[in-house]
Amino acid sequence: MSNLKTFWERFVTENPAYAGRDVPVADYFCDNKKDADECADLVVEGIKRATTSSVWAIEKFDEKMPAVGDLSIVTDWEGEPKAVIEVTKVEVVKFKDVTAEYAFIEGEGDKSLQYWRDVHWEFYKREMQPHGEHPTEDMQVVCEYFTRIGQ
Repeated sequence: MSNLKTFWERFVTENPAYAGRDVPVADYFCDNKKDADECADLVVEGIKRATTSSVWAIEKFDEKMPAVGDLSIVTDWEGEPKAVIEVTKVEVVKFKDVTAEYAFIEGEGDKSLQYWRDVHWEFYKREMQPHGEHPTEDMQVVCEYFTRIGQ
């Protein structure tokens, strides 16, 4: 936590408009070291500007639905802070309705819709299988657009 606190304090010093706010939630993307570290780097580079969660997971694990203005600290797999992001737009759509434009903005792999569909389908399978559930083309996903506001 001390790294996060120091990281946040430095960010607030450089961005005084955020003074007085609590240290945001800090987390990594994905469910493995390779992907989490790659995604953190993509955020730092300004390539990854969106992320997608399943509504199923938000409900199952009693998580807060993302909202415009939410801040978070992106970390690598080990929890080392890499960037501060702010949510700029949230859309709930069916998995099958995610667009190529959105896949490009999410910025992973070759940025294609097919890549997005393949890796997210596999992720949702891993997420749901321990609970005896499976992803579907009609399941709702949360398309969360963000901007990197510090690093």
